[in-house]
Amino acid sequence: MESISYGIFSVDLDWRITSFNRTAEKITGISRLNAIGRPCSSIFLSNMCGKDCAVQQTLSTKSAVLNRTALITDSQGRQIPISISTSLLRNCNNKIIGSAQIFRDISQSAFPPGIESRQIHLTELVSRNKIMGKIIKILPQIAASESTVLIEGENGTGKEALAHLIHTFSCRNNKPFVSIDCGALPPHLLATELYGNEDEFLTCSSKARPSCFDRAEGSTLFLDEINKISLPVQERLLRILQKKTCEPRGSTNSMHTDIRVITSSSDQLSSLVKEGAFLQNLYYQVNIIQLHLPSLRDRKEDLPLLIDHFVFRWNRMKGKTVKGISHETMDLLMNYDFPGNISELNKVIEHAFALCDEDYIQTSHLPEKIKQEARIKSDPVGIETAVQAVEAQAIIAALKRNNFNRKAAALDLGIHKSTFFRKIKHLGIVLPQVDGRFRQPVNGNNK
Repeated sequence: MESISYGIFSVDLDWRITSFNRTAEKITGISRLNAIGRPCSSIFLSNMCGKDCAVQQTLSTKSAVLNRTALITDSQGRQIPISISTSLLRNCNNKIIGSAQIFRDISQSAFPPGIESRQIHLTELVSRNKIMGKIIKILPQIAASESTVLIEGENGTGKEALAHLIHTFSCRNNKPFVSIDCGALPPHLLATELYGNEDEFLTCSSKARPSCFDRAEGSTLFLDEINKISLPVQERLLRILQKKTCEPRGSTNSMHTDIRVITSSSDQLSSLVKEGAFLQNLYYQVNIIQLHLPSLRDRKEDLPLLIDHFVFRWNRMKGKTVKGISHETMDLLMNYDFPGNISELNKVIEHAFALCDEDYIQTSHLPEKIKQEARIKSDPVGIETAVQAVEAQAIIAALKRNNFNRKAAALDLGIHKSTFFRKIKHLGIVLPQVDGRFRQPVNGNNK
């Protein structure tokens, strides 16, 4: 149990943890000394806790749960997707004494190579924005359904990564996620990508290619920028979605398809329907569940949380120890519109990391374009949003200085602890589940 790469823990019949292996410590950031004896729900803070609890299901049905996905919160407040399996524990007399759970971190497998560094990440779903809050709340139900999803929003808001999350938390996550960028291919190549082709349709220089429906069989197909598809290609796509069958180009053989389709658009499809640029019936077909991701300029209250996440990410990737950004830098970024949204913010922080050799990112480390446009902006961000951003930044910095000890951080800031917690809740700051006063370092010497 101590040498394998899966987290393992066991609970008794009261759901209190009785064992916690080294990998479980590593994934959660919580030592077994703090975990053993506590209810498993207080350690994992999972979206599965409660009526969807896999441990509860195993104990009540006396049957195992296999490869179910869930979100847990680690000791730093970061949300991590895991795949879990549970089974019964019996003693030598075959009496049930509890349950064992094996879990693994699937946060990296949730993204194809290269996408993690440029798209929205799970941690970025922590938000004070009301629209984002509604999306986060219903994400597990959306993932569990088989309905078609339409994700609308500007470029860079994280539409593709949200589609990845829906796939990761669905029952289809054991098969590859297939993504097609409909806006990057000319119509004839897009048709081949969507529908494949047969030998009799090929030229002497081409090869047979399976359709994206073949590659996504039993899985999820993401059609990015579906608004860019031409009308003839839309008509054929509509027939496939209606009949759930596909005929490869050059073939008369129909094949049944078992796929879940998620689409995205940077334009409002309803407006394109009115203009005659998008088929009305196809719009109804793909618009079963609609999600709209707000632009970053419409969720400026999340800027400190997002910056803190990107600083953490680039510290890990670059091997640096940058503590955050200066107040002047935060003021400047709050005054910038971010037309490239979260993707642009990530690149801004990456640029700053290339130049920063100090504890805090300064305005001199930002791209010139950002500094110029932010300073000449005539309609500065609202005073309330700016104040909240500075408050969030100060609280996050105080927590880090005091190893996430809440009481010490409140004293550091000179405010009462009840006021401190009220501000944390109002600002949407996620705290580790173990107070810094009680957390012990995770290492191989824990007994």
